[in-house]
Amino acid sequence: MGLVHSKKLKQAHILMLGLDLAGKSTILYKLKFNDFFLTSPTIGFNVEMIEAGANIALTIWDVGGQHKMRTVWENYLENIDTLVYVVDSTDKQRLEEAKRGLELILRNDQVKNVPVVVLANKQDLPGAVGAEEITKRLNVKKLCHDRNWYVQPCCALTGDGLSEGFQKVASFAKSCMKSKQEAFAIFKQD
Repeated sequence: MGLVHSKKLKQAHILMLGLDLAGKSTILYKLKFNDFFLTSPTIGFNVEMIEAGANIALTIWDVGGQHKMRTVWENYLENIDTLVYVVDSTDKQRLEEAKRGLELILRNDQVKNVPVVVLANKQDLPGAVGAEEITKRLNVKKLCHDRNWYVQPCCALTGDGLSEGFQKVASFAKSCMKSKQEAFAIFKQD
């Protein structure tokens, strides 16, 4: 992952959502700058472009996760190529709330067939719930039965798991973009 240096790269639109304090902004800045920054809860959104290799750049929209912000998440869904949903793996009391947030987004027709990568963040902390348990608690298999999905354990502070998670994001995004292009070509022929 790194800075975008070429205009020849395909541009994938990635939306990163999750409850407040899940670590979305920390993940974004770890990917962009490979460094840790003290962040505060995002009011609105952050957006960064990151080169993901293989001729693709990810434009990542990190949208705030406070309750009031969740009411406007749907405004960011148009034309996304992959949804990244970040979960605080240590906050067991809010996993049901995180599940409801994911359900709300996936019910929207604008994200029909859009792949999902769940980042099970804060795996470095004691008591963190693993990826398999996150998959069960968020009911990912059922919610994402009609699309590609993946759950990646990670740590935003150290970067552990982020490279693997965003390799999957880039792969899913390229596949989604190709499907959109093929559908557009068929539509154009009719």
